[in-house]
Amino acid sequence: MNEQQTKRNPSIILIVDDVPDNIDLLRSLLTRRGFSTQSAPNGEIALALVESTLPELILLDVCMPYMDGYQVCEKLKANPATKDIPIIFVSALDDLPDKIKAFKVGGVDYITKPFHSTEVIARIELHLSLRRLQKQLEQQNERLRDEIRDRRAAETALQLANQELQRLAHLDGLTQVANRRGFDSSLSYEWRRLAREQQPLALVLCDVDCFKRFNDTYGHQSGDECLRQIAGAISVATKRPGDLVARYGGEEFAVILPNTPTQGALKVAKDIRRAIADLNIAHQGSLVSQFVTISIGVAVITPLADVSSIHLVTAADRALYRAKAEGRDRVVLEESIFKGNIPFRNPSL
Repeated sequence: MNEQQTKRNPSIILIVDDVPDNIDLLRSLLTRRGFSTQSAPNGEIALALVESTLPELILLDVCMPYMDGYQVCEKLKANPATKDIPIIFVSALDDLPDKIKAFKVGGVDYITKPFHSTEVIARIELHLSLRRLQKQLEQQNERLRDEIRDRRAAETALQLANQELQRLAHLDGLTQVANRRGFDSSLSYEWRRLAREQQPLALVLCDVDCFKRFNDTYGHQSGDECLRQIAGAISVATKRPGDLVARYGGEEFAVILPNTPTQGALKVAKDIRRAIADLNIAHQGSLVSQFVTISIGVAVITPLADVSSIHLVTAADRALYRAKAEGRDRVVLEESIFKGNIPFRNPSL
């Protein structure tokens, strides 16, 4: 740091000494080099001054009344606001133990009296430079921490956005249950999992009876509202968190029931049929009832690793076809599932 830089950016240096001549000498020396100074004749006043204005560096005498320089230094280092201020001891004590103690309590340097002006200035400039480098490093570290926090926040936001996009990609916009993509993904996952565990997997396919007639009678907006209510009723009737309700297509809905044997699947199917009936949605165009009804096909199998899940879907679709052919508004169970010519029976009741 040259003299011109010092004058442009004056650093406040606190001189603490109980001898006025020493203070005057140091103040004159530092002022000529462009430093701004403060002075205190004892430790108590020095601590009070530091509380009001933080100096860049402190020149501290050791031998002072009431509170020696070591005690002043210890108090400054114990205070988080002042612990990083460089403290240079300036003392007539020249014994090694005195110098060692000065460094132990937190001093960065030790100058013996009588001192040389060039040595004092050199050491002050050195420690001011070190302090400024330390501050720069702290600021860089803080910026780095901020960048890391911002990056982590951005990554978290991106992850949440991707999760939301994934959810929306598997969600039917009209009914707010899973769409066909969500159904296919869930069925594939549960088929592989239950093939490993050798546990039953049930599929319930539902079709709103005479829904084209409903749209023709009441209009497509009423038809959309009807589908929303049906999806909600099916979701309520399907109580377990691991079960999946999906809009399979048009007025068809599907329910995947993992770890569910035949008896449990039939109960869910009957609960769904009852829930739709309880909606009491008028349907003047129905060939079955004056209210909206639903036909349901049920199939259950314990998956095998070398068998495709399409066999379960085909079996449930056959059951649904029979339910509609037998008069609609009923639940039908497909009791035999085939892979080629090899029959796979449903899990027993």
